[in-house]
Amino acid sequence: MKPLAGKTLLVTGAGSGIGRASARLFHQLGASLILAGRRLEPLRETLPRARAVSLDHADAEAVAAFARDCPELDGMLLAAGELATGSVAGSPVAIFDRMIAANLRGPWLLCHHLDPRLRPGASVVLVGSNIGLRAIPDSAAYSCAKAGLHMLAQVLALEWAGRAIRCNAIAPGPVRTAMVEARIGQAADPGAALAALAQMA
Repeated sequence: MKPLAGKTLLVTGAGSGIGRASARLFHQLGASLILAGRRLEPLRETLPRARAVSLDHADAEAVAAFARDCPELDGMLLAAGELATGSVAGSPVAIFDRMIAANLRGPWLLCHHLDPRLRPGASVVLVGSNIGLRAIPDSAAYSCAKAGLHMLAQVLALEWAGRAIRCNAIAPGPVRTAMVEARIGQAADPGAALAALAQMA
């Protein structure tokens, strides 16, 4: 019997990167999956037979509506996020707001609205970042948002402990995803940007 047989899991950001790879692994391990992301086509490319839902996780009304129709869950991997570069002084406030919405508000809303759907003993994993734990140049808003996400995981672990629901945040280093490749491509010196990322691994 496969280790995740009979389990229902939600994966956000499942259209690319860590979310896509995780969803495919969970499928191989026998889980029933709900894939969420901004666009349906990449989700269907990830797993054509899985339930796919177009969802802006930073939209409170959309998340509440999704939660009303969501089945009970044995786990969630919240991998959706967005990266924008820049310093504190050099970033427009709109970039800060966008990074908070994509990387902190979205997971907060999902955990808020899906709390009643989590079965006792469920496991929730938030995909943070190593630069949410250690500052590097030119990633101010993203780093601050991911730092908040790591604290959210600690808060939820306390709040859910009585229901035996685990919540953890992981802090990946650079992973070759579309988001990271876009960052390198937008740099004034892509070679230097790649070398800097390599030092973080």
